[in-house]
Amino acid sequence: MPCYNEDDALDHFWATITPHLDALGVQWDIVFVNDGSSDATLLKLVQLHRADHRAKVVDLTRNFGKEAAMTAGLDHASGDMVVVMDVDLQDPPELLVKMVELWRQGYDVVVARRVSRLDDTQLKRVSAGNFYRVFNRISPSKIPADVGDFRLMDKRVVAALRALPERVRFMKGLFAWVGYPTAVVDYERPVRQRGMTKFNYWRLWNFALDGITSFSTLPLRIWSYLGLFVAFIAFIYGVIIIGRTLILGIDVPGYASLLAAILFLGGMQLVGLGIIGEYLGRIYSETKHRPIYLTGGLYGFAPDEGEQK
Repeated sequence: MPCYNEDDALDHFWATITPHLDALGVQWDIVFVNDGSSDATLLKLVQLHRADHRAKVVDLTRNFGKEAAMTAGLDHASGDMVVVMDVDLQDPPELLVKMVELWRQGYDVVVARRVSRLDDTQLKRVSAGNFYRVFNRISPSKIPADVGDFRLMDKRVVAALRALPERVRFMKGLFAWVGYPTAVVDYERPVRQRGMTKFNYWRLWNFALDGITSFSTLPLRIWSYLGLFVAFIAFIYGVIIIGRTLILGIDVPGYASLLAAILFLGGMQLVGLGIIGEYLGRIYSETKHRPIYLTGGLYGFAPDEGEQK
């Protein structure tokens, strides 16, 4: 459970989810990851741990982002099956019974898929749909549309995810990349009951860029083909100009068209450099080999468990 400034939601979440987990008839615990919250989230998490040791807490030294927080949770989870979900209860705990049942039938991964996005704005619905279409066209690892982070995974899937060394992490893509037999459970996503969403359109845009550049080199290839096409058009246009000059003589140059062509090609070059820069930035991040996250405290774990990855 990644947590960032969720002190308003934690008590309600704990009171809601524990009866559902007890009804499963299994031993369970919850690994909460405090992702550098600036409110009373850590204090409430520690109180939950002291009241019930099945609540375990991984406290990160600062806000590393949800992808790193999920990685920290998976690193510290030790069950035969692991569920990733949020504390805002938009991931309904009622689905856990069906997900565990499918796991017992032999599925290594059980994902929850939203059947509608009526609670989202029109802009978010359109942008999300376009992202899934674009990503699945250009990436060999296909992401099921309208499937978020809410999923159940067998311990061998978690072990495979732990073995992936990326620093710039797009977890939806990593979940899809590892594969394994997967079942889908459809559900109606309820509205958030406590707290505020931490994502805005700018963060979602950057999130989409991370996903595309992490799992496909097609944007780079497109600019190679586009450069060849522009060079071909320039060659044809040069032949036409030479022919006109030889036949009709020298004409007065068109400064407006020349300026428009220079600005257009200059803009294309800058966009191409920007795309190359996105990939170089990710290579730069990977070569530094910095930890994905650092932990400032562990509650409910053995003292010798690692503090960083």
